[in-house]
Amino acid sequence: MAWLLLFSAGCIEIVFALSLKYNEGFTKLWPSIITIISGAGSFGLLMWAIKTLPIGTAYAVWTGMGAVGVAIMGIILFKESMDWMRLLSIILVIIGIIGLKLSDTN
Repeated sequence: MAWLLLFSAGCIEIVFALSLKYNEGFTKLWPSIITIISGAGSFGLLMWAIKTLPIGTAYAVWTGMGAVGVAIMGIILFKESMDWMRLLSIILVIIGIIGLKLSDTN
């Protein structure tokens, strides 16, 4: 259950980070509301997950999921660079997340 909570928190973290781009310094109402709700939701699920998961593992997975998700969405939504070094770096973060999951005994 804790891993499901953490996965959900990571997905919502992606929404949070993307909404920062759209709220334009909290000057746009709906993107700002999404930022606040998704930020609180993601953080709340992370706190719930760390009740049973090691904090180092949970935080690294949470931030890694957010980083990978936002990097991929940046490529898709904002036409950001898709050069080989960027893609390799994304893959390495994914490998790290998988490694942390496999090394956890929960």
